[in-house]
Amino acid sequence: MIEELDRIPETYLKFIKNTNGLYEIRVQKGNDIFRIFCFFDEGKLVVLMNGFQKKTQKTPKNEIIRALSIKTDYESNKK
Repeated sequence: MIEELDRIPETYLKFIKNTNGLYEIRVQKGNDIFRIFCFFDEGKLVVLMNGFQKKTQKTPKNEIIRALSIKTDYESNKK
């Protein structure tokens, strides 16, 4: 879908504010809702990180913190 569309609808891919490039992939299967954090490496590669089952309206802060930590590790190991 990312390759085929110029703009992905927010129902599938949402930018997380105040996170320096973190996005949330949104997946729904029946009544179950899942989120997978990701970011774009140099605008071409989508790097998938931690995922979780969403049970409330708000994304848990600890999941965002975990994703940011993974992103930081990725970027520092890439150099």
